[in-house]
Amino acid sequence: MVVFGIISSGGVSALGNFVDVPSVIITIGGSLSSTLASNKMPDFINGLKSITVSIKEPAQSDPTEVIKNIIDMSNVARKEGLLALEEQANNIEDDFLKRGIMLVVDGTDADLVRAIMETDMDNMESRHKSVIGFWEKWAEMGPAWGMIGTLIGLVNMLKNLSDFNTIGPNMAVALLTTLYGSLIANWLCSPTAAKLNVDNSLESMVKTVTVEGLLSIQAGENPRVIEEKLKTFLPPANRDNVGPDAPGGEG
Repeated sequence: MVVFGIISSGGVSALGNFVDVPSVIITIGGSLSSTLASNKMPDFINGLKSITVSIKEPAQSDPTEVIKNIIDMSNVARKEGLLALEEQANNIEDDFLKRGIMLVVDGTDADLVRAIMETDMDNMESRHKSVIGFWEKWAEMGPAWGMIGTLIGLVNMLKNLSDFNTIGPNMAVALLTTLYGSLIANWLCSPTAAKLNVDNSLESMVKTVTVEGLLSIQAGENPRVIEEKLKTFLPPANRDNVGPDAPGGEG
């Protein structure tokens, strides 16, 4: 939309007016250096790499599928016993779910199963928050360094007020750093942080469903009761997609 606005108001040739290498170096280089100073190097590198994570759909992101799997396992456990779940665990790609199943199969105390899995969840959220914090910090530093670049440009402009021909161009260059800083914050960093927050909340919810489901299976609860319990994690509009009455379910 920014490019469209520039072209629609000034034509394609106007794009060149919005390119200034020193302004790019000041804004991007300065904001990244401040973000680096605010993070440890591994966290900084992981933060940069996470741009690909924000684009991809997270694995195991559909809670309805997780609930269906847990209901299937509860039926197996009810008919054949908990040990029968060990064979199913070998076909599961989700490491968190697989680890939980093995803890249940091994007869681990329910409180200990919950403690282990919730500790795993807490550490996952801590890692996610570190990455999200990287983007939030960069979003904070982008406009700040844009303003610093603008101040540098204004100083240079005021130093040459006697030459009226340079005032306009120098002012334009000074304002570009503010533009670049705003683009860093509002076009790149803040949306990325928001998307990662959404993914984190979804993954946390899916893992919570997993924990509650496995503990219910371990407690020997009726599969129908487990289904109704886990449905409460879903929006009302999605609850009909789970259970024997769901499309493709066993009627």
